[in-house]
Amino acid sequence: MDHIDYAYTFGMDADALEARLRETETGVLALSRGNESYAFPVAHHYDGEALYFRLGVTEGSEKRAFLEATETACYVVYGTKTTDNPREIDSWSVLVTGQLSEVPASERDRFDTAQINRNFSPIRVFDEAIDEIEITIVELEIDAITGRATGNG
Repeated sequence: MDHIDYAYTFGMDADALEARLRETETGVLALSRGNESYAFPVAHHYDGEALYFRLGVTEGSEKRAFLEATETACYVVYGTKTTDNPREIDSWSVLVTGQLSEVPASERDRFDTAQINRNFSPIRVFDEAIDEIEITIVELEIDAITGRATGNG
């Protein structure tokens, strides 16, 4: 196709990947169950070794069912910035894959209420009653991190 605009991308080094995970507060977590997929926006906390998500789940929720069924999860953070040229956009994306596991109550001392409020943006509530939401901390044990960027990345 002769008239399609293209933007070349380059791989991001480990320092750039870590900086994006530390500086970006939210992304999209993708889960799977058989041949079905389920993705949702979520806040994260990156400690340099693992990613943590603070999730609000309710009994019998679709989110809980997918969390329990997913063998390998994928988390995406991304950003774009327009430039002086409206046809050019600087953009970047980071993909993280790995296994999810709920942080056991015995290890949650590093995620008390004050720490949760410091590490995560406020939890979004939709149609659920607050007293029915169970706050769960989930760790994504990182198997792979990759990232690409255009422009200045």
